[in-house]
Amino acid sequence: MKIFPLSEGSFTIDQTKEFIPFNQDTDDLQKRTTGSLLVEIQPFVVVTQNNIIVLDCGLGYSNSNGILQIHQNLIDIGIEPLQVTKVLLSHLHKDHAGGIGKRDEILDRSFLSFPNAKYYVNKEELAFAMKGNNASYLPEKLSALYHSDNVVLIDGEGKIDDYITYELTGGHSPFHVVFWIEENGETVFFGADEAPQLRQMKSKFVAKYDFDAKKSMQFRMNWWEKGNIQHWTMLFYHDIQSPTIKL
Repeated sequence: MKIFPLSEGSFTIDQTKEFIPFNQDTDDLQKRTTGSLLVEIQPFVVVTQNNIIVLDCGLGYSNSNGILQIHQNLIDIGIEPLQVTKVLLSHLHKDHAGGIGKRDEILDRSFLSFPNAKYYVNKEELAFAMKGNNASYLPEKLSALYHSDNVVLIDGEGKIDDYITYELTGGHSPFHVVFWIEENGETVFFGADEAPQLRQMKSKFVAKYDFDAKKSMQFRMNWWEKGNIQHWTMLFYHDIQSPTIKL
């Protein structure tokens, strides 16, 4: 397998749930709102023998040429967006789901960003997100999921194509999902916001922003132990310094 981080940059976020770009060379974190967190926004693409798999979709920002940042990041490493065959969604918070679709104002509808891919999303997470009762979700960004036959609604735990395992965990958000991709004796683990940064894996870190913080902490401890025994490659969506690590 080949793994490529698709970094969209560093951002700060506070209780407003707004992501503010942060330049580590010129910006001062101390001048941001008290309690601001500094995070990377970093989807991934994993290339296997038979698939090109995108893991979460970033903020959905476009560059100065009007190209989605996640599309540009893929193009920069030699992958055309039309080549993507699977999109695995851990949950639908706006920093993970903003790039799911792109809106056409003339046609007044949204289209999936990867039209040749199957999108896999927990069915209860989608229903919860579309209620519009939580500032972390943007239902208008998710509408494209309702207008395509390419969306596969998953539930609980299971397998995709016999080599991708998913599990409903519900630590960070009520219906958060994690994924394992296994091929040729190698295991890639994507814990999204329940395993967002390397430093959180190494201590009993309790995140106040989690839906069930103690559950997330216990998952991290279990995954870190099992991952070390089985030599997983872990992907960290919000880690500024260590996007991946091979245990």
